[in-house]
Amino acid sequence: MSKARKFVNVSAGVPGPKASEVIARRAQAVPKGVGNNSPVVVESASGALVTDVDGNTYLDFAGAIGTLNAGHCPPEVVAALKEQLDKYIHPCFHVAMYEPYVKLAEKLAEITPGNFAKKTMFANSGAEAVENAVKIARKYTGRQGIVSFTRGFHGRTLLGMSLTSKVKPYKFQMGPFAPATYKAQFPYMMNKPEGLSEEAYAQYCVDQFEDFLLTEAAPEELAAVIMEPVQGEGGFIVPPATFVQGIYNLCKKHNILFIADEIQTGFGRTGAMFASSRFGIEPDLITMSKSIAAGLPISAVTGRAEIMDAPNPGEIGGTYGGSPLGCVAALAVIEKMERENLAARAEAIGEQIKAHFTALQKELPVIADVRGLGAMCAVEFVDPQTGEPAKELVGKVTKGCCENGVIVLSAGVHSNVLRFLTPLVITDEQLQEGLDIMTDVLKNLYVTQA
Repeated sequence: MSKARKFVNVSAGVPGPKASEVIARRAQAVPKGVGNNSPVVVESASGALVTDVDGNTYLDFAGAIGTLNAGHCPPEVVAALKEQLDKYIHPCFHVAMYEPYVKLAEKLAEITPGNFAKKTMFANSGAEAVENAVKIARKYTGRQGIVSFTRGFHGRTLLGMSLTSKVKPYKFQMGPFAPATYKAQFPYMMNKPEGLSEEAYAQYCVDQFEDFLLTEAAPEELAAVIMEPVQGEGGFIVPPATFVQGIYNLCKKHNILFIADEIQTGFGRTGAMFASSRFGIEPDLITMSKSIAAGLPISAVTGRAEIMDAPNPGEIGGTYGGSPLGCVAALAVIEKMERENLAARAEAIGEQIKAHFTALQKELPVIADVRGLGAMCAVEFVDPQTGEPAKELVGKVTKGCCENGVIVLSAGVHSNVLRFLTPLVITDEQLQEGLDIMTDVLKNLYVTQA
């Protein structure tokens, strides 16, 4: 299958000798529970390209699980970090304040959905953002209950696991979990009953949520509903806008806060700076991380000012929350995204991916669904004879793609979905080369397996 490529070069083998040596050391020093999706040991990276320690060059279609919308090592971000390093690294905002924290909070208030007064707090990771959003919601409402959705993912902390729907590998034998957490049904078009239109199915799911408020959790006891506008780990499931708006309106009716988990959907991925805008909603609270700072560990909760002000001093925060390095990186990322209109670029990337696999679907019936919003795209694989999820095939595809120079991830509760999280700075030519490689791998495996 090896062909001469313009961008990809895996002539040293995957893994190569140097990478194999590091992988052997990793097995001795790092626990197996810290998973790895590919045998790539990175030496350098730029834009959408990754070079490993053996000199192999890969196209990155995983983007550090959606962390690198602005690409690997954006020059603007690198420059901002170098400048900040010469000033100070971390005085801790709780001890001595610094302007980048305030400046980034002001910027997030400007660019997040909703024309109302907002405030922002910073933490380190997406899971911490979720934890703090729940704390703030509970403090403001005086209620305890939190509703998440089937197939949703909200982190690996205790509360994050409690809100997450996928049992393996995230929750198995890790309980007991946090109390006062509930799961409601999320629409999934692959499971839509035959004869029911998309709009009718969306309304059915909203009606189910109303029943849920009668049979599972009283609205008077619910502090918040937390929803990924497009589910990430669950399989890049795009719900009908009427469903999202229906749940949002029910929250308003019952004074339940609506938390949009935009950790994976935020910062241009879905064709807008935030996916909530694409569904016509203005969340009370938004959680952010991943692509906010091109790989620097920082997360945020932005919300209505009166809600964010509910906790007293010291009740939210953390030693490293909103580090100066993360703040200046995020400011540089946002400026780059606005200047280069990367949200519009996401739309073009998504169209190219979906068109490619929709055409391929006619040739390979194992492709059951091609979906996405902006550049947050996915391809789901199902055995055409049995209707069973084609988990084994997808595992072989991700492995084969890596061996041929494309790093890509699976997703979904059955791990039968390929998800695309390419940096939004990827060129059309790079994207097409990666898609061609994936097609070669898939055709070879499907023919062999069939």
